Amino acid sequence: MSRADLDRDPRAVAAMFDDVARRYDLTNTVLSLGLDRHWREATRRALAPVEGERILDLAAGTGVSTAEFARSGAMCVAADFSLGMLSAGRSRRLPMVAADALRLPFPDGTFDGVAMLFGLRNLADTRAGLREMARVVRPGGRLVICEFSTPPRQPLRALYRGLALRAVPPVARTVASSPEAYVYLAESILAWPEQRRLAGVIAESGWSRVAWRDLTGGIVALHRAVKPH
Repeated sequence: MSRADLDRDPRAVAAMFDDVARRYDLTNTVLSLGLDRHWREATRRALAPVEGERILDLAAGTGVSTAEFARSGAMCVAADFSLGMLSAGRSRRLPMVAADALRLPFPDGTFDGVAMLFGLRNLADTRAGLREMARVVRPGGRLVICEFSTPPRQPLRALYRGLALRAVPPVARTVASSPEAYVYLAESILAWPEQRRLAGVIAESGWSRVAWRDLTGGIVALHRAVKPH
């Protein structure tokens, strides 16, 4: 399964996530050496949901991140275009919606905040997805994007790109329900823009006060923004 094939047909991306859904959370924990829990917690702190708010967790997968946000008492909705993912997470008993991130089934200004963890790079049109997120968030509402990124220091960058990403498919073969999909996931990480470029894309897509901070030496970055009033 090549990145080019997936880029031509977004439906293939959804099918890929359907295939990996059964052991997706376990695979992520193994591949990240358990750091996925830290990244979710950092995303929750950046989003800062509070009781009474409405939060959209987009590309939520099985809802593991949605459950993290819901601990605040906010009303949190998990949205994903993979029915397999949503089905795998139904035991969490969260509000779940099958949704295309480029055509969200919500009225304007529905949510107080939106988060997307490790899903933005899978959209067929990054800017259109960010504009759609801005549409469904109220003025003054928050955006947090947690995504793989580029370590700014060269030794870690070289190690990460040259060793860690090449190790993803072999490790995935031992735990994943569809290990060949992780070839695409590794390639999509290598092709993703670095932190400053992504901040520019977010700002060009209807968001203001864009900032970011690195996690785990820049292997992951948190981008935060606010919808203008």
